[in-house]
Amino acid sequence: MRDPHTDGSWGHCPTALLGFWCPLCGSLRAVNDLTHLDLGAAASSNLLLVVALPVVLVLWVHRLVACWRGGPALAPVAVPPAVWWTLAVVVTAFTLARNVPGSWLAP
Repeated sequence: MRDPHTDGSWGHCPTALLGFWCPLCGSLRAVNDLTHLDLGAAASSNLLLVVALPVVLVLWVHRLVACWRGGPALAPVAVPPAVWWTLAVVVTAFTLARNVPGSWLAP
């Protein structure tokens, strides 16, 4: 069994090889920690993923309930442009903050 906490056990991220932490770096470790119910370690590996997962889960359950009540299963979801811009700003800010030298957000 591979341990994502062991350097190189699942390969190397191209951005990490360049010395740059992308918004997804540490996600595999975070998911592994969440499966072991270690929320603190998961947040330490990738805080953005830990915060985003409950939001995605709520949206998924909302969609499931809508389909269960007879709504169209594959109807496109209309997402306002402000939501996309907000998401882009949050991901960019997270990426910049985790790449500041000495940042506690770095994986």
